Amino acid sequence: MENKTIMQFFEWHLDADGNHWKRLKERASELKDAGIDAVWVPPVTKGITQDDNGYGIYDLYDLGEFDQKGTVRTKYGTKEELLEAIQACHNVGISVYVDIVMNHKAGADELETFKVVEVNPDNREEDISEPYDIEGWTKFTFPGRNGQYSDFQWNYNHFNGTDYDAKEEKEGVFRILGENKYWNNNVDKELGNYDFLMFSNIDFNNETVREEMFKWGTWISDTLSCNGFRLDAIKHINHEFIKDFAVNLKKEKGDDFYFVGEFWKGEIDECKQFLEEMDYTIDLFDVPLHYKLHTASIQGSEFDLSTIFDDTLVKLHPMNSVTFVDNHDTQPNESLESWVEDWFKQIAYSLILLREDGYPCVFYGDYYGIKGPVPVDGKQMAIDPLLYARKKKAYGQQDDYFDDKNVIGWVRHGDENIENSGCAVVISNDMEGSKRMFVGTERAGETWIDLTNTRNEEIVIEEDGFADFLVDGQSVSVWGLPN
Repeated sequence: MENKTIMQFFEWHLDADGNHWKRLKERASELKDAGIDAVWVPPVTKGITQDDNGYGIYDLYDLGEFDQKGTVRTKYGTKEELLEAIQACHNVGISVYVDIVMNHKAGADELETFKVVEVNPDNREEDISEPYDIEGWTKFTFPGRNGQYSDFQWNYNHFNGTDYDAKEEKEGVFRILGENKYWNNNVDKELGNYDFLMFSNIDFNNETVREEMFKWGTWISDTLSCNGFRLDAIKHINHEFIKDFAVNLKKEKGDDFYFVGEFWKGEIDECKQFLEEMDYTIDLFDVPLHYKLHTASIQGSEFDLSTIFDDTLVKLHPMNSVTFVDNHDTQPNESLESWVEDWFKQIAYSLILLREDGYPCVFYGDYYGIKGPVPVDGKQMAIDPLLYARKKKAYGQQDDYFDDKNVIGWVRHGDENIENSGCAVVISNDMEGSKRMFVGTERAGETWIDLTNTRNEEIVIEEDGFADFLVDGQSVSVWGLPN
């Protein structure tokens, strides 16, 4: 099978001009030509403002179709433009994975009065008040949509927490009281219980809520004819619901309908435990690997490159790992800022794109650049050769040469069904160096070049199938036959 690659097709500071779906439609062919086979698009549902990135979610059934929250379109465009973009992707063979936000709702239409206790934000199991009444923004009637697609209306019974008391104009973490109502237990244990994240927190212990969300999952997947979901913030959502949601939708859409979850934990044991709870029905982003890449970029030559994959998801659960370098949350000044340093970017991408394991995801901000208060130039020129090598060269048996702290390499021996495939990758985080590696006696006499165009030499494979593959300091070179 041909290697597959995802692109996260957005960054946090995209212009709120309503043209992003148009951009995707226009770029679908060039993305496919570059080696992208799937795009993860931002939340497509109506947010609390026209500028909202989609995570301050208001109406799950408004895809940029109804005049709500002062706008018909979302930040990214209209429903019609979204459907056209998805069709353009499908026309060239690109799958579309939609970012799904199910943890909370924001921008309610009406206030309600209900009973709560305030809890310690640093320990949500600790009550710091007696029960009392607040006025909360928890009633969602969606007047602009007027019941089209769903007549379900949300009220405080469908939530178990909120973050604002309008009566006292006070912010906090307020646990909503009621019969059989508490935080969901099957969530991350950080802060005592990390069910509550922001806004009005959806109560997945409520059977009515579960039924509505199952119904909506079917509706949006059918409406968009998308190929899968990226599930946002799943460490804050009842794990049993996440599993049921994925299993039920796969029964309806088929096993090829794809799920990848954002389970933001840097500890590999917790990632393993979560996958076991899911019975491996979904993949996870390899957060532990991201942090290894970030650390390696900060420490430079002090980092032991031979350990780069230790305690990562791609090493322990390669079939359920989506590898990535950075994303919208890790970019500068954002909530999980852990930006991989510029000098290490191409190295980092070689480590996810040219290996046999993992499903790699290229970040829009790395490829096209980032706007906002800390602009960053795109690195398309550095990434494109790696995408080419992934699509044309990185096949077959993989032999690692992780035998040095500062210079590592690996060989992909190629696939006889893919002409001129096979490559040798060598990385240095210190000085200029080389790695002697075996590519096969059948390669003797072949002349290989650096596909990254960093080194200008030609390397001739020796009679014994070995060669000394060169690399610049703090760089990566990918050696292979020219096509």
